[in-house]
Amino acid sequence: MTVPASTPDIDRVAWGFQPEDSTRRLRTRLGSAVLVDGALRAAGATGNALSSGMRRTGEGVWARTVGKALGLRLTATGIHHLDAAGPAIIMPLHESFVDVVALLHLPIDAVFTVRDELFDLTPIGSYLRASGQIVVPHAASRAALRTLRDAATSALGAGKSVVVFPQGSVLGVEIAFEPGAFVLARTTGVPIIPVVITGSHRVWEFPFSQTLRYDQPVDVHVLEPIPAAMATRASMRETERTMKAIALASSAPARRFVPERDGWWDDYAFEIDEDFADLRAEVDEHRSARD
Repeated sequence: MTVPASTPDIDRVAWGFQPEDSTRRLRTRLGSAVLVDGALRAAGATGNALSSGMRRTGEGVWARTVGKALGLRLTATGIHHLDAAGPAIIMPLHESFVDVVALLHLPIDAVFTVRDELFDLTPIGSYLRASGQIVVPHAASRAALRTLRDAATSALGAGKSVVVFPQGSVLGVEIAFEPGAFVLARTTGVPIIPVVITGSHRVWEFPFSQTLRYDQPVDVHVLEPIPAAMATRASMRETERTMKAIALASSAPARRFVPERDGWWDDYAFEIDEDFADLRAEVDEHRSARD
């Protein structure tokens, strides 16, 4: 299923999974019902009654179970960078919902910053609310951003890390970073830990496709922490280039944004990284013609 250019909203795309081939149809249906829909509904219903530690343990068990069910071939490097960092801003590249499964394999106790429209998506929304994930407002007013900052600061103060996807989008590696993670690091005084994830889009490319693929490689590279004092705009640009170079060289392929295939996502706020000049010019030309 390809998302048409005129249908950019995630909430307009039916949540679900389609088997890669007919031999895996039953496996996909059962896995969806038990490991995803059922697990998220149950966790959402009991989330408020669970302690933080119990919830984190449950999330780890769920992620490992899903990974095994999918035959996920997960390779992680640089995990030692997480050991002594304490609470931090975890800053991953983003290309799929499966990124969350990969991140929950890591030894982190974290809450995620999540776009507000996903809180209305069944069945994931009930779990997001019950587990205290942090809402990222679709329309970024000062008051909304202040609420976001306060929620992240509170989580960090409670000893949790905060996951911030700097691209704010699963469109592809070409999407430019937004400065939120670096602003939050300077505000709170905690380090940023960059994480490069690739290959996850090959597992499940929602909302572009509902096809679920098994036995796919996913690479996770945890990079050296960036101290809060060094979380500058220049550092952000250098870090972005480093992370994307690693992604493009990874053995598990990074997702690439192809508007003719994926749609233009006209109502969705994003910018193309200036290092991808041809695609940036193509998107700019499309936007100018539309206006």
